[in-house]
Amino acid sequence: MRYLSEPGLREQITAVTNKAEAFHGYSEWLMIGGRLIGHNDPDHQERVVKFNELLANCAIYSTALDITDVANGLAAEGYPVDTDDLATITPYIQHTIRRMGDLVLNLSPPEQAPVTWLDLEPRVLFAPTP
Repeated sequence: MRYLSEPGLREQITAVTNKAEAFHGYSEWLMIGGRLIGHNDPDHQERVVKFNELLANCAIYSTALDITDVANGLAAEGYPVDTDDLATITPYIQHTIRRMGDLVLNLSPPEQAPVTWLDLEPRVLFAPTP
């Protein structure tokens, strides 16, 4: 009854459901070979699903790092970066991922640790636009 009588609760549930559905759609798109898992072995099926979700999480993390680098670069150049604008950017970008392309595995550690946070001052976030 709360769901029917409280619009705020409906909006919150819908938002969370949409996020989960977006993730599942993205991981399904990443699934190499389609949705068919070619074994009836439940352990094998579980490994395939877990690997696919791990792959999706890695791709999302990499995309989020790229978005963060761009936002930090814009702020460093003096452009205002609005958090509302950042909230509309999705990490489920597909056009930058080559699912069937050349996959190069480089096991050497990166020279620098990735920057995983937005290092913006409040004056940069809410600077007036020219």
